[in-house]
Amino acid sequence: LQIELMKLQANARENDMRIVVLFEGRDSAGKGGTISRVTQHLNPRHAHVVALAKPTETEAGEWYFQRYVRRLPTKGDIVLFDRSWYNRAGVERVMGFCSEEQVSVFLRDAPEFEALLVRDGIFLFKFFLTINRETQLKRFHERRHNPFKRWKITEIDRAAIEKWDDYTQAQHDMFRFTHTAIAPWTAIRANDQRRARLAAIRTVLSAMTYEGKDERVVGKPDPKIVGEGPEFFFGE
Repeated sequence: LQIELMKLQANARENDMRIVVLFEGRDSAGKGGTISRVTQHLNPRHAHVVALAKPTETEAGEWYFQRYVRRLPTKGDIVLFDRSWYNRAGVERVMGFCSEEQVSVFLRDAPEFEALLVRDGIFLFKFFLTINRETQLKRFHERRHNPFKRWKITEIDRAAIEKWDDYTQAQHDMFRFTHTAIAPWTAIRANDQRRARLAAIRTVLSAMTYEGKDERVVGKPDPKIVGEGPEFFFGE
C-alpha cells in the first residue's frame, strides 16, 4: 500500500491534483498515528501535515475558515489535517471556547465551504475515527504511564474523560449537518489501530484513479471497519 501511495503522489504531481484529507475523532482515536503511516514514504515537499495550535489574536479576529484556507494545497500537493475546521463543532463547542451561535453558523457554513473546495477540483476526504469509551480510557492510561507518550496528555484530554456524552452530542450534530453528498464523512472504527490505518489508506486509494494502480493490492476497505451509516457514526 505504501508503494500505491507513492504512485498516487507522483500522479498528483504530474496532473496538478490537489488532495485534502481531514482526520477527526475523539481524543486518543489515533489520528496522528494514521497520518504518520500515510506520509511515511511520501515526498515531504509535497505532502504536508497541518496540526494547528490555538488561534493567535489576529487569527481569532478573522473569518473562521481563513487560517485553514491558507494551508490548502497548491497543484500537485497533498495536505493532511490532524484536526481541521471541525474543531469548532467538537473541541471548541464542548470546552466552551466558542458560543452556540458560532457553532450554528459553522454548521450552516461548513457544507457550503466544502462544496466550493470540491467544485474547484480539490479531492476531499473526511475521516472520523471512532473508538469506544473503554478504549479511550486504556489509551489515556498508557499515555499517562508511558514516559515516551506522556507529552500527548493535555488538559483537554483529561477533560474529555468527563465530557464523553457532550462530545457524543456534538458528534451527532456535526454528522447531521455536514455529512453531504458532495463532501461525505467516512467513519472508521479505530479500536484496532492497525486495521484503522489500513482502512484509511485503502479508502483514499480505492477512490482515486492514477497511473499504474494495482487493484489487487489496493483492494477495498473492510465494510466492517469503514462506513457512512448511523451504525458507524453513532455505533461506538
